[in-house]
Amino acid sequence: MVFSVLFVTLWSCKPTAKSLFNGKDLSGWHIDVPAMDSTDARNPFIIRDGMLVSLGTPAGHIITDASYEDFRLDVEYRFAGEPGNCGVLVFASTPRSLYKMFPKSIEVQMMHENAGDFWCIVEDIKVINMESRRGPREEWGITEGKKRRILNLTDGSESPLGEWNHMVIECLENEIKVWLNGDLVNYGFDATARTGQIALQAEGSEVEFRKILLTPIDELTE
Repeated sequence: MVFSVLFVTLWSCKPTAKSLFNGKDLSGWHIDVPAMDSTDARNPFIIRDGMLVSLGTPAGHIITDASYEDFRLDVEYRFAGEPGNCGVLVFASTPRSLYKMFPKSIEVQMMHENAGDFWCIVEDIKVINMESRRGPREEWGITEGKKRRILNLTDGSESPLGEWNHMVIECLENEIKVWLNGDLVNYGFDATARTGQIALQAEGSEVEFRKILLTPIDELTE
């Protein structure tokens, strides 16, 4: 009996995964698309066949209403037509902080053939071999005109076009670790943020998302 009670107690403490997308509507999210401020521009984020779809244009973001920290994010996505650009933003906060478009955040790149790169958006992060992956130190920065891109660790991890990709992003305190289809593609530390909203981009190409699952964590996966 004691063992059974202990087992139930431990099981009940297991972190619970939460889908950030219910497959029906955009509950829990809000849209920030500058072109929609004063025109009849379409909303580039729609629901189609139970999936969240970024139509790519006009450019902007769909952002969680809530902020998160210490989590694992499982994202399954594919380019629905011509491959191009998109991204997942973590630790997002102040809207339109860069180019009057991008919220303050750290982007995990999904751009075709560049998936897993980091982009610093008025936040910063460190990686190993920083100069070889970011360029000359004197050109680093987190605002317009600076070297904000940090190359991923490996190319060739993306699925063939039209097939689904599984991206895993773990954020714990000031660290971010990224896998793509099972390959470790980036790891950063000493990030200048550790909590914030999560955003998905509309950045020129149509992308389908069939899974956006968040699980609390207290350690990074080895």
